[in-house]
Amino acid sequence: MFDLDGTLVDSYEPIAESLNHARAQAGHPALALETVRASVGRGLETLIAELVGAEHVETGVRAFRERYAEVYDRTRILPGVRPTLRRLAERGLRMTVASNKPARFGEAIVRRLGLAPFIRDVEGPDRAGVTKPDPLLIRRCLRSMQLAPEQAVYVGDMVLDVESASRAGLRVILVAGGSSSLAELRATGELVLERFDALAGLLL
Repeated sequence: MFDLDGTLVDSYEPIAESLNHARAQAGHPALALETVRASVGRGLETLIAELVGAEHVETGVRAFRERYAEVYDRTRILPGVRPTLRRLAERGLRMTVASNKPARFGEAIVRRLGLAPFIRDVEGPDRAGVTKPDPLLIRRCLRSMQLAPEQAVYVGDMVLDVESASRAGLRVILVAGGSSSLAELRATGELVLERFDALAGLLL
């Protein structure tokens, strides 16, 4: 089971553009990409509250989504992801995505980047009604895979993913390069991979 942004794909550029669009409407200057990257992953409302302002959540979310619908297709697949997922699928592993990105966008990204043949379900807060670290997102994926928590592993790029997996009863593997720094990931004490394609050697 995978997170999406920062784990399978890089969508920070369209996210930053959409966030800065919301900031501009609230009268704020644009933020640098790396500033936005470090704040992504805990749900859109949280992102807007922190980087646009708590008083602008409703209008900021609307402005963000309007722009994101226009630019989300700039999302890029991360190195090593497609061949790794292919190898895992060939060995019969069931794979899903549990992300704080709305599933309607997550599914579109998975399809556009050619990952749909490997991913049997994409869950997001628009379906589950919650965001990580609430375990419901992960539990919905478990049901679609017909697996118990002890039969699955969650792969993510953030410290938040450690809590999310723990609350759902899953083991976790962290991949560097997303919203949390390598030092932050290592400080969790969990297994951290510096390359996504190292995952196949652990699971096969």
